[in-house]
Amino acid sequence: MLIAHLSDSHLRPRGVLYAGLINSNTMFEAAVAVVNALEPQPDLVVFTGDLVDEGTAEEYADARRLLDGLDAPVLVMPGNHDEREAFRHAFRDHAYLPAEGPLHFAVDGAVRIVGLDVTVPGDHHGLVDEAAADWLDRTLEQAPERPTVLLMHQPPIECGVPYLDPYRCFGAERLAEIVSRHAQVERVLCGHVHRFMAVRFGGTLLCTAPSTTTAIALRFEPEAEPASHVEPPAFLLHHWSRAGVMTTHHMPIGIFRGPLPFA
Repeated sequence: MLIAHLSDSHLRPRGVLYAGLINSNTMFEAAVAVVNALEPQPDLVVFTGDLVDEGTAEEYADARRLLDGLDAPVLVMPGNHDEREAFRHAFRDHAYLPAEGPLHFAVDGAVRIVGLDVTVPGDHHGLVDEAAADWLDRTLEQAPERPTVLLMHQPPIECGVPYLDPYRCFGAERLAEIVSRHAQVERVLCGHVHRFMAVRFGGTLLCTAPSTTTAIALRFEPEAEPASHVEPPAFLLHHWSRAGVMTTHHMPIGIFRGPLPFA
C-alpha cells in the first residue's frame, strides 16, 4: 500500500498570495500533478492540516477544487490555520468526519488510518486532552492486529527551534503512553512545522511532512527570529510492503533532470 502524505498548503482565495509573497495555490497544483504522475499510483492521500491559511469559505472553495484534482482517495484533517466548522462544512461529503466536536476519525483498510484532531480553536498550539486521549485509546483497542497510522497536525515533540516549540502539541506524555501500549501503530504522522523531521516517539517512529509551499527556517539559536525559505517543496510517501514493513520516502515536488541510465 502506498500513502502519499501532504501537508500545510496554506491555500488562499484564487489570485491572493500566501503571506503576500507566495502563490501557494499554484505550488499545490504542482504537488497534485506530481502525486498523480507516480507509478504505481498511491492507494491513498492523507493531508495533515493547514489546508488553507485563514479558514474562510472562499479559501475552502478553491481548496476543494484543487484537492478534487487528485486521482487517489483523500483523507483530510484540520490544522491551526483551518477553522473547524468551516472545514467540517467544506468536507461535509466526507463521511468519515464526525458531524460535531473534534474531527477525529478512523478509516479501515490494508493500513488503518486514525486521525486525532489536536487543534485548539482560536490558538496555534495543539493539545491531547483527556477526552482526546480516551477516544484514541478506545479507537486503537478496536483493531489491535491492524497496522495503523496515526495522523495529527501539531507534533508532540520539542524540535529545538525556538519559534516552533511553543506551538507544539502539548500532552505528549499522555499520548506517548497510549501509543506505546498499541504496538500496531507503525507511524505517527504530523504537519505544522513545514519541515521533514523524524524521531522515535512512544515506541514507534514520528515523522513530520514538509510543506507544499515554504519551509520554516531551521534555526536553533535561542534568540533566533522566525523566518522561512522558498526551498524545494516536498511530500512524504509511505510504503507498506507485503512483508509488513513501512518505509517512508521524502519526495521533492518539481521537474528534475532524469531518469539517468545508472543507479
